[in-house]
Parts: sequence; structure tokens; C-alpha cells
Amino acid sequence: MKDFLTILRRFVPPYKYYLILNIFFNILASFLTLFSFALIMPILEMLFKTGNVTTYTFMEWGSGNLKDVAINNFYYLTAQIIEQYGASTTILILGLFLTVMTGLKTGSSYLSSFFLIPLRAGVVRDIRAYVYDKVLSLPVGFFTTERKGDVMARMSGDTAEIENSIMASLEMLFKDPIMILVCLCMMCVVSWQLTLFVLILLPLAGLLMGRVGRALKQNSLEVQQCWGQIMSSIEETLGGIRIIKAFNAEEKSSQRFSSINNRYFRLSNRMNRRQVLAHPMSEFLGTATIAIVLWFGGSLILSGNSTIDAAQFIYFLVVFYSIINPVKDLSKGMYAVQRGLAAMERVDKILSTPNPIKDPDSPVRLTEMKEGIEYRNVSFKYSNEYVVKHVSLNIRRGQTVALVGQSGSGKTTMADLLPRFYDVNDGGIYIDGVNIKDFKVRDLRELMGNVNQEAILFNDSFYNNITFGVANATREQVIAAARIANAHDFIMETEDGYDTNIGDRGCRLSGGQRQRISIARAILKNPPILILDEATSALDTESERLVQEALEKLMHNRTTLVVAHRLSTIKDADLICVMRDGEIVERGKHDELIALDGYYKHLVDMQKF
Repeated sequence: MKDFLTILRRFVPPYKYYLILNIFFNILASFLTLFSFALIMPILEMLFKTGNVTTYTFMEWGSGNLKDVAINNFYYLTAQIIEQYGASTTILILGLFLTVMTGLKTGSSYLSSFFLIPLRAGVVRDIRAYVYDKVLSLPVGFFTTERKGDVMARMSGDTAEIENSIMASLEMLFKDPIMILVCLCMMCVVSWQLTLFVLILLPLAGLLMGRVGRALKQNSLEVQQCWGQIMSSIEETLGGIRIIKAFNAEEKSSQRFSSINNRYFRLSNRMNRRQVLAHPMSEFLGTATIAIVLWFGGSLILSGNSTIDAAQFIYFLVVFYSIINPVKDLSKGMYAVQRGLAAMERVDKILSTPNPIKDPDSPVRLTEMKEGIEYRNVSFKYSNEYVVKHVSLNIRRGQTVALVGQSGSGKTTMADLLPRFYDVNDGGIYIDGVNIKDFKVRDLRELMGNVNQEAILFNDSFYNNITFGVANATREQVIAAARIANAHDFIMETEDGYDTNIGDRGCRLSGGQRQRISIARAILKNPPILILDEATSALDTESERLVQEALEKLMHNRTTLVVAHRLSTIKDADLICVMRDGEIVERGKHDELIALDGYYKHLVDMQKF
């Protein structure tokens, strides 16, 4: 329960007025319910002659105990109505009064739910928004250790579970305790001895149901973790469907998915069986409690030692029975909360993940680069082994610097450190002599444009993909950027031109076309610093020529850091740095490195061959 209250403290405050109104109408509905039940006593005592109707006289308010005066005057009024209009008319009047009270009660119950709906929907909306914003703010390194499918499961399935369990239980968790409390107070008024006896029995039943609830939370956590594995398997299958078919691995993939799916089947069966145990268990315990109270109270009345009469005992039982349904609903709500808490635990793993890429407390303003970029004795590791080791590199403004070397030599990591996708472990990176950690991350990345080996496009139109991340761009500017990127012609050949949807990840385009759209996006942003990460390595010769032409236009008058496998694309770079095992082993221009007859010449000769 403590964890549940913590969730409410985190997410409910913006909707506290809805909660206050909900609690008010719940209290009102509870009192109206009790006053409706109170009509049973005069009907029993007067209409069916179980009491003496002539013994009541009107008492002045304040002349005695408020409870005794109120009961006496109510009986007196009922007796007067019977005497004046007869028993049949009195039943009609009491029936009308009961109908009015029930209408007020149900109206109050409706209003309590009416004001809870915005709270429930709003909290779930906020949790989903917090998770999405948190995912956007997390560093790239987080997604290299987490499975995308599992993250998707937490953002979708676990958030839905929170809505279906915790939020769906809010009504019972705010309504039922109020009803239980009001009924217990009335039971104390009728007979505190019987109420004390009831309060001894109820905690024993609650303790038994609580044990089942704690076990349910653990099962729920296992089920949701297994669901994350299923989502990961589906995401990997959809992403690698070509490879699965090419290697005839359908059966292997099916067996792997079947194993996870069967485990989910077993865990969910176990969890749901425990959950459905809640209602019969609470009903059995409630009936057993009523039977014990009936025996105990009946024995007192029959012995003549009770402080209440038979009619008051029946009213006590009616009020006590009105607690049973709220207790059952509350027990079911607590089981649902246990499932929701397990889901919230998984969601909270994302929300509580610290982001090491932070803005400084007093950031240095960055609007342009005047001098250049400097890597000073930079070292970096993803886990245990350093992949960049004590690298120093100067990139003057307007220069094109290329990083070449074998796969795993640290080239892409060097490029990722510049926009702070990761932070260096040792040393520092400086722009115009200021450490990039002293700038706002947004300001730093605003100076940079990226073109990667895999063109990251979205399931949207050409226009929206090119303007992605660029506010207030005009259509003329978009067309101009597309022309520079050699993309305008093939865009205009599509059915709707710039408004044509390009499909999931640009699946309706060729590799060269996707890359040119990516270049057009960078051209439109017009960044002073450009990072090209193997932008042509996956293209055929013709596409490479068109993309290379677009890149040369993009690189004009810009400071460019190029990560390259195809050495023919960077032979005109101002500086070529050859990396090996995380270190720069050679540096210079193309002709100078060829003359050295070292590792770079070896790479060139291999590509020529």
C-alpha cells in the first residue's frame, strides 16, 4: 500500500480538486445509504407490531442525547403518520422517501465517478508522457544495453496495465474505505460491543487475503518481464525477416518464440488463477463473518443481556452486510493494485534511470564556432575495455577531417563523442577552447548535422522528413535543399511529389534515395559542423556518385568530420587520421600517407585489389 500511495503522491496532485469532489460525493452517498437503511427499523417495530407504537412522545431537541432524541422523534413522526393516514399510506410515504433517498444516493455515486474519470485518464496520460519524454532524454548508451522490444513493452503494455489495474481501482480505493468507515461508525452507534467483536474478525480475513495479494505481485512482475521478452522477439523477427527467410531459420525462430510464449502462458495462468480467487475467498470469509456475528448477537439478545433489541440488531446486520460488498471490492482492488505495482516497478526502471548527459548549472552560451574543435587526450570505454585511447586531434574551422581504419578501431565512437551521445572518460573535447560539457546539450547539437550509414527516415512524407527538426522551413527552402542533394527529380516523379509518404523507414525508396533525403535534411538545417558516418559505404557505384556529389555540396564551407570505409571518397580531405585499436597511428593528407608506405597505404592497396 505504501508503494501505491507513493504513486498517488507523484501523479495525483495536478488533479487534486477532482479527488476532493470524488471523496465528498462518496461520503454523501455513504450517509444517504445508511439513512435509507434506517427505514427498516420503524417498518419492523410499528407496521408489523414488533414494538409499541404508543410509547413515543415528541422530545425537544437538545433535551437529551442527540442519538436518542433523533430516533425517538423519527419514531414519533412515523407513529403519527400511521395514526392519521393508516399503515398502507405510511408504507407508500416511506417507499417514496426511500425512492428519493436512493435517487440522491445513486446521483451522488454517479457524481463521484464523474469527477474521478478525468483523474484516472489524466494520471495514465501523464505516466505515458513522462515515460516517452524520459526515453527521449536518455543517452544513446541506454539503448545499447536495453532491448527495444522490452522498452516498447514497458511504454505500452505496462502503462496499459497501470491503467487497467491501479487506475481502474481508484474508485473502489477511494469509495469503499469511506463506505466501510461510515458503516463502522454507525455500527458503533448501534452497538459498540458487537462492533468491537466484528473488528476482531475482519483483520484475520484481511491478513489471509493479503498473503495472496503479495504472491500475486511477484507473479505479475514475472509475467510482465516475460511479455517484454515476447515483444523483443516480435520486434527482432520483424526487423530481421529477410535474414530469417534467407537462412531458412523459420523453424528455429518459431521454436524460440514458442518457448517464450509457453512460459508466458504458464505464468499468466498462475497469476490469473490467484486473481480469480479473490472474489470467492472474500465472499466466503464475509459470509462466515456474518454467521459468527449473527450467532454472537443473537445469543446476547436471547439471553436478555444485550443493550439492543431485535430491530436494532437486524439494522446492525443490514449495516454490517453493506460493508461486505465494499470489502470484497476493496480486496479485488488490492489484487489489481498488486498487478499494477509490478507494472509500475518496470516503468519506474525507465523513469528512475539517471541521465549522465546533463546540462551544466551555468552553461556557456554557444551560437557559432569561430576557431575549431579539439580532442585533448580523449579516452573512452563502453564497459571495461577502452575503445578510444589518449587521442588528441585538432579540427580547424572549415576543415574536412577523415577518420579511417579497420572496423572496431574507434572511428564511429570518436564521431559520437562530439555531439555528446556519450561522455568521455578521460580528457576532453573543446570548441573554441571551451569544454563541450560547459555548453547546453541542445545548443551543442544545434551546431551539428548528421548523415549516417543507415539513413534514419520516418513513416511520413518527403516534406516532413526533410524538415524534421527544422522549424518554420518554407517549401521553397525544402525544394532548394532537395535540389542540392540531387533528390528533387526522383521526388517529383512520385504520385504526390513532396507530400508522398515514403513508408516505414523509407522502405519505398532505394538506398541511394534514402541517403539523399537524409542529406537534404542536413542541408536544410544548414549546420556549421557536419558529421558523416560512412554515408556512402552501403551504396552501389551509381548511387555513390550521386550521393558523393550531394555530400561535396553539403561539405562546402563547413567543418566536417568524416568516418569512411571507402577511401576513394576522402582522398581530398584536409587531414586523414588512421585509427587502429583506439589510437591514431598515422595522420596527414592522402599523398603524404601514401608516401609513408604505412598502414594507410596498406588499406588503399587492399581496396584497389
